[in-house]
Amino acid sequence: MQNDSGKTISIWMTTAEIPEQPVLTENTHADVCIIGAGIAGMSTAYMLTRAGKSVVVLDDGPIAGGQTARTTAHVSNVLSYRYYELEQMHGKEGAKLVAQSHTTAINTIEAIATQENINCDFKRLDGYLFPPDLKSIDEIQHELEAAHRVGLTNVEMVKKAPLTSFDTGVCLRFPQQGQFDPLKYLAGLAEAIERRGGRIYTGTHVEKIQGGLPARVETSSGKVVTADAVVVATNSPISNLATMHFKQAPYITFVIGAKVPRGSVPKALYWDTLDPYHYVRLQSIDEQYDVLIVGGEDHKTGQADDADARYARLQTWTRERFPIAQEVLFRWSGQVMNSDDGIAYIGKNPFDEENVYIVTGDTGIGMTHGTIAGILLTDLILGRNNSWAELYEPSRVRIAGVGDFISENLNVAAQYLEWVTPGDVDSVEKVAPGTGAVVRRGLTKVAAYRDENGTLHEHSAICTHLNCIVAWNSSEKTWDCPCHGSRFDTQGKVINGPAINGLAPVENK
Repeated sequence: MQNDSGKTISIWMTTAEIPEQPVLTENTHADVCIIGAGIAGMSTAYMLTRAGKSVVVLDDGPIAGGQTARTTAHVSNVLSYRYYELEQMHGKEGAKLVAQSHTTAINTIEAIATQENINCDFKRLDGYLFPPDLKSIDEIQHELEAAHRVGLTNVEMVKKAPLTSFDTGVCLRFPQQGQFDPLKYLAGLAEAIERRGGRIYTGTHVEKIQGGLPARVETSSGKVVTADAVVVATNSPISNLATMHFKQAPYITFVIGAKVPRGSVPKALYWDTLDPYHYVRLQSIDEQYDVLIVGGEDHKTGQADDADARYARLQTWTRERFPIAQEVLFRWSGQVMNSDDGIAYIGKNPFDEENVYIVTGDTGIGMTHGTIAGILLTDLILGRNNSWAELYEPSRVRIAGVGDFISENLNVAAQYLEWVTPGDVDSVEKVAPGTGAVVRRGLTKVAAYRDENGTLHEHSAICTHLNCIVAWNSSEKTWDCPCHGSRFDTQGKVINGPAINGLAPVENK
């Protein structure tokens, strides 16, 4: 995360006492091994330990160190797709289950926070969905009717959102939405998991996952976890070479946090219906000020490097509608995995052993999708029936989503043309300190980064997942794969799957 000057600051808006976790130092066994300590992995671990299962959680970073720390933490049953679109893709009964599952997830987060006494600032509040201009109300009317059909009968059309700074025009009010501090929540989950005997190991990189009885999870240190079941909750699954990555697409989304006088903007969740849409909420920071958190301006991962322009457009959008907004205190980007049909993939990993499970494709609604994963995967592992299982089945094929499937995969195919294009610069001498660039070297390409001291670091520019050429992300200082969303730091270390291995180092010449 960065502030207006570009200086790196702590992730998210509040500090949370997330306990330090040890590195895995010996072989061990558990009923279930969970890979990933974000909202999905930790929710699943919590629910399994409550059910009496022994659980080991592995993550190569800290708890909540991945995309969970980069969320705006809307806890909502309002998805990125409208309910009338979800009806077209999943049928009327399927859309009802979507609404039911996300509503259950909101209730579950609130119940866990209460039962475990987790002070995570959970708050119930209204959500408002409004069109981009006062004339575009047809979509709002269609969505109201669809929301009622799927069982959200308390949704109502109102003349405007409760804002004095601008007139949203006719919009929909979705009551009983929620917001919270995700880091405080995961800190509480970690304590509850360990209290029930669960073990959490961070700084532990997984290199290989093998299903079967027992399943084996091998780490880069050579230590092994065996388990009766494995859950891969790594945002984008590292246990699946290609199947799931053809069914979802990685997008970078951008967020700013602007200071506003406390109480000057009514606390609620706000969304417009643009594509990509904007999403807004507030977070208290002290007795005088709130932070107005505004997100949007998405682009395909690795296919643009214009973050400053996107942050600037977010600021313009914000100040036109919230002129009371003051300086921008925070700004950051995160990666979301957009599924072809608007909802996550949760269940058994396709073409794998029966005891390997995945959760991915949260499509920007990670807090509730991650909680749904905790409920559903626990039921699947325990052999209990769950009415959501078929809806979220990872191997599902929806005819209504075929258009997105084709367009996204054509886009991926086009990225392989980067193999035959020139580099960003023709010489590493043109790579300035603190920047990176892809340089052609013979038949291959090199990812060249020069640190602030002027030292050059060269790695292969070939993503270790499916051999796409990575692109430099100057805002986050990462190498991003434009095909399936793998991301690597300046030293080539993998920081986001589906790649498991880092970029190969190249000997400097």
